[in-house]
Amino acid sequence: MMFSKLPLLRGVFRYFGRCAAPTRLRWGRLLGWLAPHVLRSRRDIVRTNLALCFPDLPATRRDALARRHFRLLAQSVVDRGLCWFGPRQSILDTVRISGLDHLDALLRARRPIILLAPHFIGLDAAATRLTLFLKESATLYTPQSDGDVDHLVREGRGRFNLVHLISRQEGIRGLIRHLRHGIPVYYLPDMDFGRKGAVFVPFFGVPAATLPTTAQIAQAWGAAVVPIVSRLDLASGTYQVDVLAPIEAFPGGDGPEAATTRLNQLIESWVRPDPAQYYWVHRRFKTRPVLGEPKYY
Repeated sequence: MMFSKLPLLRGVFRYFGRCAAPTRLRWGRLLGWLAPHVLRSRRDIVRTNLALCFPDLPATRRDALARRHFRLLAQSVVDRGLCWFGPRQSILDTVRISGLDHLDALLRARRPIILLAPHFIGLDAAATRLTLFLKESATLYTPQSDGDVDHLVREGRGRFNLVHLISRQEGIRGLIRHLRHGIPVYYLPDMDFGRKGAVFVPFFGVPAATLPTTAQIAQAWGAAVVPIVSRLDLASGTYQVDVLAPIEAFPGGDGPEAATTRLNQLIESWVRPDPAQYYWVHRRFKTRPVLGEPKYY
């Protein structure tokens, strides 16, 4: 008989969601110290990414960034318990948000909305906070390889209001279907999904395989592209989510590659003030522009 991990996982995250903020922060500190020692392959990915993107920083400074990154990452995992099982008021108190007036205006105008959410540590907290505001939303979802984990994540991400989780296997057409019906879509633009359909545009000066989907959808459906930038404050355990004004004239007269280059430049500008907040554990540069070129990871 196969053992289900779901009750244990649910119990752990429910505990994280119900415990006091100082307790969550203590767990985050412990796991943040432990993570780079246990997840050595991820530690090496973080170090490689930081060396590629910040070659002018001394190695000691990059090492400090990597340590802080794992501390932030661990805290964000612990805090998923709050997002998935915590009291609504605790979420409102912990995840502060600004700029909802931008969404209000676009919703009143019945404008299609792409919520552009680069891979910041706080993206799950930001998504949860937005679902408390939006009556209906949609997002692409990568099914987890572990069925119990997949069940827990789907349950947590669909906790508030109506959230359409579109399997990445269904592709972008699922998102467009909801966008056409006036449902805001939460879209993560900055992952390497391979060569197919991608353009190679600079990210911190390194050519990165990037899907031009944001520009293509915005052009085809007249969608407003609204950036969502999130930060986690380790001292207080609170998140700040900023809903920025829609990107002006996007894509405008730019083709998909030029528009995607512009997006990457914007993401860089949001990362630079506090680089440790970005999700460096992803192999952002795994696909190289030239076949047979040496791999970074």
